[in-house]
Amino acid sequence: MRNLLRDKFGFPGDSILVLTEESDDQSRVPMRENLLMAMRWLVEGCSAGDSLVFHFSGHGVQKLDTAGDEVDGYNEALCPLDFEEKGKILDDEINETIVRPLGPGVKLHAIIDTCHSGTILDLRYLCRLSRTGYWQWENHIRPGKPKGTNGGLAISISGCHDDQKSTESSVQGFSDTAAIGAMTDSFIRAVESEPGTTKLNGTFQLYRSRINING
Repeated sequence: MRNLLRDKFGFPGDSILVLTEESDDQSRVPMRENLLMAMRWLVEGCSAGDSLVFHFSGHGVQKLDTAGDEVDGYNEALCPLDFEEKGKILDDEINETIVRPLGPGVKLHAIIDTCHSGTILDLRYLCRLSRTGYWQWENHIRPGKPKGTNGGLAISISGCHDDQKSTESSVQGFSDTAAIGAMTDSFIRAVESEPGTTKLNGTFQLYRSRINING
C-alpha cells in the first residue's frame, strides 16, 4: 500500500507512516498506543485540500455495545498486537480520533481489511453494494451520538460487512510475504490495472468491478 500511495498517487514518502510487526523500531510496531499515536498524527494539522489515507490490514472483532449508538447492537474493533493486555480499539474511538477532527475541505479515505469491518469508522451513513450493482443507503445516526466530521469528508472502504469475516489472498511477486488481505490485494490490483488512475476518488468503481469479476 505504501508503494501504491507513493508511486501511483504521488504521496511524498515522508508523509507516509507505516506500522508493522516486523519493524525493529518498537514505536513502529502496531501496539495499541502506537496505532492511536499514528491516527492522531494522521489528522494533526490537517487543512482544506488535504487528502488523508488510513489503511489497516489485520484482525477485527465485534463487541457488545453498551452505549446504545450501534444499529446492530455491536461495536466493531481493531485488534492491535497487544490487544489481550491493552485492549481493542473500538469504532467509537476510531471515529473520535480520525473522523470528527476533519474540517472543511479535508478528505479521508479509510481502507480497512479486517473481519467485521463494515462500520469500523462509525460513520453516519452506510452504503451496501451487491455484486449485481444494487446499492442502498442506511442511516446510522443516533440522537445525541455525534459521528460526523467537522465539515470534512470521510469515506471507508471495508473488506466485509459487520457480521462477516474477511479472508486472505495468495500473492505472487511479494518477497517478504506469502499472503495479503484479499480486499487489500483486490484494491491494489484494481488501481494498478488502470494506468490513468491518479485520484483516490476514481478508484472505487475499479475496485467494485474487480470484485465482480473475481468473486
